Amino acid sequence: MAFQALVRYDHDGQVFYGNLVRRSRSGYVVERLGGNIDEGFVNTNVRDTVTKLPIAAYPIVFTKPPDALAGPNDPVFVHPDAQSHLDYEGELCVIVGRDAKNVSEDEALDYVLGYSAGNDLTARNFQVPDASGGQYSYCKSFDGFAPIGPAIWSATVVPDPHALRYRTMVNGKVVQETETSDMIWSVAQVIVHLSRGTTLRKGTVIMMGTPAGVGYFQGKFLKDGDVVAVEIDGLGKIENKVVFEKETPEGMEE
Repeated sequence: MAFQALVRYDHDGQVFYGNLVRRSRSGYVVERLGGNIDEGFVNTNVRDTVTKLPIAAYPIVFTKPPDALAGPNDPVFVHPDAQSHLDYEGELCVIVGRDAKNVSEDEALDYVLGYSAGNDLTARNFQVPDASGGQYSYCKSFDGFAPIGPAIWSATVVPDPHALRYRTMVNGKVVQETETSDMIWSVAQVIVHLSRGTTLRKGTVIMMGTPAGVGYFQGKFLKDGDVVAVEIDGLGKIENKVVFEKETPEGMEE
């Protein structure tokens, strides 16, 4: 079954996987799924109302190296080992304007230089626990796996980063669409967390997380020649073509 938003939840003392359908006055409406991540899921035609979904106490954090950065219209050249489960993640990007350490939530936005659109490209085959023990950094760190742009919009012209609508498109088809108000943690909360006892250097790009609709949960991964666009209203659009590299005796070729 293709689903949009996979959740794990407790219902009457039992743990299930489900497809998050919508919020309701009493909580969340979830379509219960049978099966598992490895073997696939099937619809059980059962809907549960969940009053609270489990959320980690802190954001999941990973880092991308500088060479993961790519321009708003650059092609993304993908190593053969990262091609089988290549996935998109459209995200709001926050660019830090000055060094920050032990920042309070009240002052956190004062450290923001501006905002951009970004695509947190991910090789899912290196993300699954059996491959990498559940860590995220390696699968997201290939060269070119962090295209951002098309500009850095000053924080002075973006009065509320939590009131932006954005979408991700693959070959012109919308695959993700949401508003930044749906983010679990605010920009300020993320800056507070990242700067706790750690110097957050100016120029750091923070990717704020992706909504439902990624290819992984639908079994649809990016292919050679696909064009992925991420557009945030008021901030513009990035558009990057996926180019699968081929390994030859002489090295990699496009």
